[in-house]
Amino acid sequence: MDFQKRHALIKEWMREAASMILASFQEELTVEVKTHRNDLVTNMDKAIELFLIKKIQQSFPSERIMGEEGFGNQFQDLKGTIWILDPIDGTLNFVKQKRNFAIMLAVYHDGIGQMGYIYDVIEKELYWGMKDQGAFCNEEKLPVVEDVSLKEGLVAINSGMFATNRYHTTEMGLASSGVRMVGSAGIETVHVASGRLAAYLSYSLCPWDIAAGKVIAEEVGLVYKKLNGEAVDLLNNNGIIVATPKAYQEILTEYLLKK
Repeated sequence: MDFQKRHALIKEWMREAASMILASFQEELTVEVKTHRNDLVTNMDKAIELFLIKKIQQSFPSERIMGEEGFGNQFQDLKGTIWILDPIDGTLNFVKQKRNFAIMLAVYHDGIGQMGYIYDVIEKELYWGMKDQGAFCNEEKLPVVEDVSLKEGLVAINSGMFATNRYHTTEMGLASSGVRMVGSAGIETVHVASGRLAAYLSYSLCPWDIAAGKVIAEEVGLVYKKLNGEAVDLLNNNGIIVATPKAYQEILTEYLLKK
């Protein structure tokens, strides 16, 4: 796999896509509800996905694409080289706040993450990682994370997990230094990767919410697993935890697996 060729193209595509999104702030958005009132899709989500798919197909016509808005291929397996993309991660934030959203793109081969990119459009921060080559924010390499415990760090916990307290999330939050929520799986994952959080948990993420962040997280020494401690399944939705090794073990044994 020619990592450098792909890397140069992906950076160019993501910055072009970001310019399209920023230009849309001057236009009226078309907003639709997908599964419920907090699950939105806009004309820009669709436009960005189509833009990225076209670019990928022009440069890598034999490779398959998994996209959130359904314009890519259908998948029963992860064989070969697959692109996994989320055109706007945090669409609700995009619509309501005009910030705290990201473009996400990943390249996997035979189910193993090779490259992951998360672009915080408003902050102009491109987080990226390559397998066995580390992770970066723009061109600055991210250090291996400090292995802090739950009580030593902040945590981000998806708001839906507090509704039933099934995973003892209230107690988990109280045991930490504090709870912070952004509303974008990608941005919250890179906040763990950059040491701003000790952990991020969500009860249900789609493959395109996971793929890019998993590559970046693992390159800085984080654990990225299902809530039950099993490996992530990129053909289905997953409840996930991404955390420092110390915080992961503590959260898994004392809260997630606690009866």
